[in-house]
Parts: sequence; structure tokens; C-alpha cells
Amino acid sequence: MARASSSIFVHINKRKLWVSIPFQGFVVAFAVLWLCFVPINASAPGQYPPRQQRISQKPSLKLRFGRNGEFKILQVADMHYAGGKTTPCKDVLPGQVQGCSDLNTTAFIRRMIEAEKPDLIVFTGDNIYGSDSKDSAKSMDAAFAPAIAARIPWAAVLGNHDQEGTLSRERVMKHIVGLNHTLSQINPTGVHAIDGFGNYNLQVGGAEGSGFVNKSILNLYFLDSGDYSTVPAIPGYGWIKPSQQLWFQRTSAKLRRAYMSPPMAQKSSAPGLVYFHIPLPEVSSFESSNFTGVKQEGIGSASANSGFFTTLVEAGDVKAVFTGHDHINDFCGKLTGIQLCYGGGFGYHAYGKARWSRRARVVLTSLEKTEGRSWGALKSIKTWKRLDDQHLTAIDAEVLWSKYSAGTR
Repeated sequence: MARASSSIFVHINKRKLWVSIPFQGFVVAFAVLWLCFVPINASAPGQYPPRQQRISQKPSLKLRFGRNGEFKILQVADMHYAGGKTTPCKDVLPGQVQGCSDLNTTAFIRRMIEAEKPDLIVFTGDNIYGSDSKDSAKSMDAAFAPAIAARIPWAAVLGNHDQEGTLSRERVMKHIVGLNHTLSQINPTGVHAIDGFGNYNLQVGGAEGSGFVNKSILNLYFLDSGDYSTVPAIPGYGWIKPSQQLWFQRTSAKLRRAYMSPPMAQKSSAPGLVYFHIPLPEVSSFESSNFTGVKQEGIGSASANSGFFTTLVEAGDVKAVFTGHDHINDFCGKLTGIQLCYGGGFGYHAYGKARWSRRARVVLTSLEKTEGRSWGALKSIKTWKRLDDQHLTAIDAEVLWSKYSAGTR
């Protein structure tokens, strides 16, 4: 996301125009009918370069809980990477301007990797600031370099600025998929009609030696929330479309059936986490009394409510949603059983606020112990943020979900 002074693309920024689109009641039926008649951008698997196919199928990159019963995710929101050391920082103190550049963003990622040692890094869009990049591919290579160098599995979705440079939105995602150690996908295998680029699911298996070793006990969903509205009557940002919601519903249902089937059949769905860039309109419902963190700017969601939050609630497995886009918001708030969380602005070429440190969100998921003292199913989901200050200060630690305090929807 960017402020109005930064780009010609943001004159529609944060319009408080709400257009009621009644997708909630018939989103699935509409999606099926719509898919029958409307051609949608899709990437045929046969068009991918062989190297990209090999990378996306590497069995060594399968995600799994560790022997300590934990799986940790680092969220990096809004890097806005451009030209490296020649790209200046924004919204820092006067004494910090000299020598401040994209390299500060790179250094922050390296510090976070060293401090937290995540099992997965998720980049939630506006990874590069396309309009300030002379070569989008090189900017992405540099932006993701710390994760690649650390040999840590990583995943990415697109924001509203990634495609504003030398590559289209589709080519940006194809480039990401071709990089080392990524688990990103252009779109789901076998799904030939879906909006956007970067809709996919990753499964996290149980710990080695446990009864859940061959079962996904944490499901991660990634979606393309678009860039800007293409409907003239609806100004503002993009939104998650019916075709994407239909894919999510089918995927969630499939994973639920697998989790509730032998071996180790469970009574309900495995918990899920969702990552995309533009926050849902429902985030606007929070007041300072019912969230953890800060709200320092308006919610930059789409002006049309596509009903995706209702879709998430109906699915029943999603415990938290993580977005970026609004750089100086970093709060989590719970609505109808789902935590809606911002990552907080990470990148130094992105707008921010002087004296308000860039930050990153960490999510720690932990397993329970069974009666036999082996690792079992997911017990809890916790989160905190770290600031890019001298001590990488950790703030706002909270429990997002616990198996033993979760109510039945």
C-alpha cells in the first residue's frame, strides 16, 4: 500500500465508499455459474519452465512440526523493495536518512531469521515497489535473498504494487515460483479457472515419530487479494473473487475430510491460517478496546465486501488471518472466532512513521502431548511482534487460539 503522494495509482486510496454486494448468500452458486461463462486468467502447468516444476515439487521442502513440537512462521509485510542501496528510506528521523536504504530492510530480515529461526517465512505482498524498480526480477531477487541464503522454506503472495514495474502480475508470480527454497505456487494444481496469481495451500505435517506423521495438522492458505478494482462502478482496491472463495471452500472441505479419516481420525478440522495482502472490510469493526496493537491509519480494504469473511467463518477451520497493506497498523482483533491480524510495516522504502520502528510478526504453533507422551494435534497458536530496534524488542505477545479454550461455532 502507498500514500497518495507516492504513486499515480493511489488516488483511490482509502475511500470510505461502501458498496453492498450480496455475495454472502449465493457466492458458491454465483461462482459456479460465472466460471462457466467468463474466461479467467489461468496458467497452464505445461507452460512452466522445467526448473520451476522441479522446485515446486521438491519433497525435501515438505513442512513439518519439529521434534520440539513447534512450528514457527515469520511474516514479512510490505518490504517495498526497489533498487537496493540507491533506494532511500521513507519516514525515518532526519539523523537516520543518510545511508538508509533498502539494505536496511535486508538487514532487518537477516536479524529476524537469526533471532527467531523460523520454519517458514511468509511475505504478504508489496514485496517490491514496482514503480521505483528498474528491473522487477532483480528487485525480487534482492528482496527474497536473505530467506534464500538461509535455506529456509518461504512463501509469498502479491500486493497492489508488485506488478507496477517491468513485469506483469502473472510474470511476477512466475518469477517468485522459480526462486530457490520457495513453496509458492502460481495457482492450485488442477484448477484451471481461478482469479489472480498466487492462490495455493500448504500443509504442515505432524512431528516425526508421532501418530500424526502422515497427517496435515496445520493448514496454510494463501490468496491473491488483487490490486485495484476493475469494475468502474466500484472504486478502490481489489478483493478476493468468487472463484477464489470456491477454491478455498473445496480445499478446506477436502482437508477436513482427510483430517477426520483414519489413521488418527479426529473429530473436527485441523486449524488453518490464511495469508493475503489487502485487509478485509470487517477489520474496520474493531475499536481500541477489543484488539491488541495499534491502529494509526484508516483500514485500506476494498470498498466492496465480497463476503470472504463469511466464507471463512462457514468453513470452520480458520483461526487467524494475516495481512499487510496498512503499514502503521499492527493489531490483532477477534471477530466471530477468527483473529484478524496485521503484520505491521517491515520495509524501509515503504511509508511508515518516524519514531515508530519497523516490525515483523511471528506466529508460534505448538502441539499437545498425548497420553503416550508423543506429540499429538495442535494445542495453541501464539503471536508476538519484534521491532527493528537495538534489541529486536518483542511486544504484544498473545494467544490467538487454544484447543482448550476454543468454543464450538
